[in-house]
Amino acid sequence: MPRIARHCLLILVPVVAAAALLPLWYSNHLMLFNFIVFLTLAQGINVIYGFTGYLPFGFVGFFGAGAYGFSLAVMHWHAPPLAAMLIGGGASVLVGLILTPLLRLSGAYFAIANLAAALALYQLVSNPALQNITKGPYGISLSDVFNPTLSYGVAVAILAATLMVVIYLRNSNFGLALQAIKDDPVSASMSGIHVVRARTIAWLISALIAGLIGSDFAWYISAFYPDTVFSTEFSVFAIVFALFGGVATVTGPVLGVIFLYGLYNLIGISAPQYFQLIYGVLIVVIVLFLPTGLISLLQRRGIDVP
Repeated sequence: MPRIARHCLLILVPVVAAAALLPLWYSNHLMLFNFIVFLTLAQGINVIYGFTGYLPFGFVGFFGAGAYGFSLAVMHWHAPPLAAMLIGGGASVLVGLILTPLLRLSGAYFAIANLAAALALYQLVSNPALQNITKGPYGISLSDVFNPTLSYGVAVAILAATLMVVIYLRNSNFGLALQAIKDDPVSASMSGIHVVRARTIAWLISALIAGLIGSDFAWYISAFYPDTVFSTEFSVFAIVFALFGGVATVTGPVLGVIFLYGLYNLIGISAPQYFQLIYGVLIVVIVLFLPTGLISLLQRRGIDVP
């Protein structure tokens, strides 16, 4: 096994083990679950932005599509939760397929168009005219399948699978092809890389990741409004966490979530005014002095960060 792949696994094992075992000692189950959600979403951002350079401001659209795909399968088809999660993930992939023309755009145009698509999807599911299907703006209740213990365990499994995907991209020819496309798509195409196909695959992988964890989020809380699962905070936080730690690595988004979400839970709830100030200062410092994230501190010392 290549050395970098071994180092990646050294990141995966403790992260997954900690996520699985911490509920035995820490009573705030919801906070731990949210940690897993943001770890997974940050790695989903990593797949599409870190490896291809597309920054999806509307990434929450996939998350919300997964949550509603899961919910509709449970409500209307009485699907068991695990099967409903597959349907939720499939719904997000379907949305990703519909939105593949956005990949023709780049930079701010792609980011804004992606955000507009997520807002359009939110307006669709919250439309009162669709109350009999999506419950419109009145919220969804899935009390019959409420099972926080099992859904937490599934979230850990989704996180583990997501980390394995990023490890694969970090160590595979396909991942190198994606990074070549990110650096110079014209040169990558001339070297024989199918640029459109590679970008589409990465786009759909990130959609599936967000859809699966969105499905599990709906299962875990089992009662929510459209505003909950389509909140732009999911996109913004996931993007900031990934960029803060450093993208195109396995370690970077993990560091970003642990540091920033940990800071939020330490002071953001009890003293939000100080948190917003500290949070803003940290982001400015990272943008100005560490544009490639916290991992650049290690890379400057010659450490090969997995």
